[in-house]
Amino acid sequence: MNGLSQISPEQRQVLGEIVESVRDIETTISELQAARDGLLALASRFALSAAEESVGLDSSDLSLRTVAAELGAVQHVSDRTVQRRMSEAHWLVTRFPLVWQAQGAGRISAAHTRVILDAAEHLDDPDDRERYCGRVLPFAEAESPNRLRLIAARIAEQIQPRSIEERHQDACEKRGAWVADQPDGMSDMVIHGPSALVHGMHDRVTQMGKALRMAGDERTLAQLRFDLLAEMILTGTPTAHDGDLLDEVRAEVSVTVPVTTLMGRPDSPPAELDGACPIDADTARALAGAATGWDRVLTHPITGGLLAVDRYRPSKRMRRHLRARDGRCRFTTCGHAARECDLDHTVDAALGGTTDVENLGGFCRRHHVLKHHSPWHVKQLGAGKLGWTSPTGRTYVDEPPPQNTVVFTEDRAAPF
Repeated sequence: MNGLSQISPEQRQVLGEIVESVRDIETTISELQAARDGLLALASRFALSAAEESVGLDSSDLSLRTVAAELGAVQHVSDRTVQRRMSEAHWLVTRFPLVWQAQGAGRISAAHTRVILDAAEHLDDPDDRERYCGRVLPFAEAESPNRLRLIAARIAEQIQPRSIEERHQDACEKRGAWVADQPDGMSDMVIHGPSALVHGMHDRVTQMGKALRMAGDERTLAQLRFDLLAEMILTGTPTAHDGDLLDEVRAEVSVTVPVTTLMGRPDSPPAELDGACPIDADTARALAGAATGWDRVLTHPITGGLLAVDRYRPSKRMRRHLRARDGRCRFTTCGHAARECDLDHTVDAALGGTTDVENLGGFCRRHHVLKHHSPWHVKQLGAGKLGWTSPTGRTYVDEPPPQNTVVFTEDRAAPF
């Protein structure tokens, strides 16, 4: 074992003090950023109020520019940048005061705030936003921003008054592709479109690239993705037809669909694409209908917790169970997809550890190596919880993410 495994108690204390100091500094930064947002929002309100009282709202943009120019000059920052920050701060302070207050108290970071606001972009009703904030903030205080993203999107989806089918249909009108030039003779090509197609395209070239790597190709996976895409686009025959391109998706894409969604019940939660984002029910049904195999995920009707995973022709049952339960790497704060993780025996099989879900955990390669070659160690706490102990002796508990399911109360079915 290496990686700080032989540090002395004195060195361990120094590391602990460094960790405490970094945590305190990050908390202070979050508090100061929230204070700055409050002042920027105040500056925005001042500019709008001054415009309304003097020459009318038609001059509001000029008033905002004037204030932004003053703030930009004193900071040596572009007034365009400052005006954008003023707008974002005004949005945060006036529409999401609970989130702003949580950041101001140091309970969440600016990154958490950005995730929360992005997911709730379409919540126009103040009561809906308040309910959303009340549900999402406890998760924000316990999870990293990358893990919070899916949770926030799921909660916002349940509160969103318009169905995902309606919004998806509108959003499809904005699909497109564009180029952004970069230094050194390079450019970025960006595509924006339905999630199922974009993930399908990416996963297809990823599988092709991995096959080439296994055959001895020395290019990186990222390089292979680009080379394969360029070859297919430039040498293929484009049709640009309006047919159902979902029929062409042959990639390995995981879709979680509550059975009530497949049945068409209007109060059902949306399907989720690979644990990453919601998709509309029509897309989910199309992908489900073309699937060659199904994993059935059984959840508790009251708690929503995962009970079991099975298949009509069972194979690798425990692996499927853990992937369905965990969704991502089980190291605290990591959001790496479970399908790309290594399964690891918490208690080594060579030391008598059993091969069952109570002694297995999925870790990305980075955290798998950390578990075996550093003083970090992990313990099963039951019910899928893992306790990670750091070199300084702190314990961080990682819980499986909530399942995309429906739970029942005395009054009604309540999706997570």
